[in-house]
Amino acid sequence: MKREDDKISLGFDNKAYPAGTHMCLIYNDEAERLKIISKYLEKGLKTGGRVAYFVDEITPMEIYSWLDKLDVAPPEKNLYAAFTAAEAQKTYCPDGTFIPDRMLATLRDFYDQSVNQGYPHCRVCGEMGWALKNLPGSDRLMEYESLVNVVVTTHPVTAVCQYDANRFDGVTILKCLEVHPYMIVHGQVVHNPYYITPEEFLGSAQQVVK
Repeated sequence: MKREDDKISLGFDNKAYPAGTHMCLIYNDEAERLKIISKYLEKGLKTGGRVAYFVDEITPMEIYSWLDKLDVAPPEKNLYAAFTAAEAQKTYCPDGTFIPDRMLATLRDFYDQSVNQGYPHCRVCGEMGWALKNLPGSDRLMEYESLVNVVVTTHPVTAVCQYDANRFDGVTILKCLEVHPYMIVHGQVVHNPYYITPEEFLGSAQQVVK
């Protein structure tokens, strides 16, 4: 159960945030993106947490090499146990179709497994470019993103979702803002004034289930 006093550092600024904070990073500067994400992953591992990264532009092994170059290793735990890198498309669409409920269950399982394995907190980070490949169900991405805000109230997985402003159209970017309560702007987390609650976004409270 999420507690208000569960605060964690995200690594790229000097504040602490509640576990389960759901953020979007809408970027067009690759160097800035890499700086933010590397610090986010590094802080999660160096504070003893469990971390998962879902890649779209590069391979999972390239992420491991990247962390190795940063000299990132979790204290008293094996990197390959504490950190998971996986292809985003295979994670979100394991059978070639995106089903929001299935991915929400994956998040819950990730949190439960992390707790059972003794990790004090867990975080995920996903490159969302997979949604541009016209896979069946990918048009439900924003429905999923909205429901993540429900899941993290009981399974506080801290999450950063990355959207390349050079690839996603303006309508999608606006929808992205509507489903993330926080956004990362120039390396700082800010409350998102465009955020809409899941009840409002989905149009019916009956669709919002835990």
